[in-house]
Amino acid sequence: MSLNPVVSLLGRRLRLAVIGGGPGSFIGPMHRLAARMDDRFEVVTGVLSSNPDRARAAGAELGFAPERNHTNVHELLDAERTRADAIDAVAIMTPNDSHLEYAVAALDRGFDVICDKPMTNTIEEAETLHQKVLDTGLVFCLTHNYTGYAMVRQAKAMVEAGQLGPIRLVQIEYVQGGKADESKPDPMEKWRFVPGRGGPSLVMGDIGCHAHNLIRFVTGLEVAEVAAEVGAIVPNRQVHDFAGAMLRFENGARGSFWATQAAAGVENCLRFRISGTKGSLEWLQEIPQVLTFKPLGAPAETRTPNGPGTLPLAKRACRVVAGHPGGFSEGFANLYMDAAEAIAARRAGQPADPLALYFPNSFDGLMGVRFAYAVIESSNANGQWVKC
Repeated sequence: MSLNPVVSLLGRRLRLAVIGGGPGSFIGPMHRLAARMDDRFEVVTGVLSSNPDRARAAGAELGFAPERNHTNVHELLDAERTRADAIDAVAIMTPNDSHLEYAVAALDRGFDVICDKPMTNTIEEAETLHQKVLDTGLVFCLTHNYTGYAMVRQAKAMVEAGQLGPIRLVQIEYVQGGKADESKPDPMEKWRFVPGRGGPSLVMGDIGCHAHNLIRFVTGLEVAEVAAEVGAIVPNRQVHDFAGAMLRFENGARGSFWATQAAAGVENCLRFRISGTKGSLEWLQEIPQVLTFKPLGAPAETRTPNGPGTLPLAKRACRVVAGHPGGFSEGFANLYMDAAEAIAARRAGQPADPLALYFPNSFDGLMGVRFAYAVIESSNANGQWVKC
């Protein structure tokens, strides 16, 4: 039997179409690398740009057959539906305002979907897409890639195993400095500064949604209420580059949330501290191979990928031997690996490995959009508590 669960179930790799992520994109190559890393997918077609000439050139560079090198998403989906060797899934990495259109079009044609975050720009769109996923019964994976890190999954498994006891305190921060200087705008990023395309809040759509998703993933708790402030730190900026909030969780736990892209000199500082009745967990994305456990009344302990005490959910996410770090691209690849196995199992009419079902889905996307709007509503009400 093949060591590749997808090939074992289907006798082949899954065929993937990619939408967006063409020339000059950072996230497009990351998605394609993640899709291929564990040999579950082959990228066979796509629309790599909204510019037809750039789309054709990029598709040819990736080796798409001429009849599969498309310039229009709906034409691609219609053409694939008639092929004997049709795609199995679509990966969407376009500007936020097109996620709903392309995801629904793919689901309506029977294709599973992997979509970049945030899922949509509005709550109504998120509810529509979530309901479509429920109605079709297809797989929908939202690429909050930090949930794929081995030590993040170790933290979740420890919380699920009761090693922290009931959660009492949660601190989450995501701090970047890439948008601290407006004198050097990235031409590829211009759409993010247009609210109709990038969403109601730049910082929440870019990184705040990651922070929110991460604490939900690790703790298993929903944020019940927020008291927040959002705005712009850089003078004369018309979009949000800062968000801060106090959090109340459904179980009575309290928390704090901070996200900004205007902290000059900071690179990509995503970190959490989660405290229960038995101890605390701490993790920093810039040192992703280390998870610190501080049990009550005992010395601090360190967990590392494939080190002593690695739990099955984390071990599944480890590609390297103990002592070697796994990071950003591997986190993405873990989501693609999980989604591939869920898609293959669905298509084969078999139950999926439960460990493959931890990827963020459409409900997670809906909750992320709702959280962003609650933060904005609270800020507009001068920090009043708003239900999520």
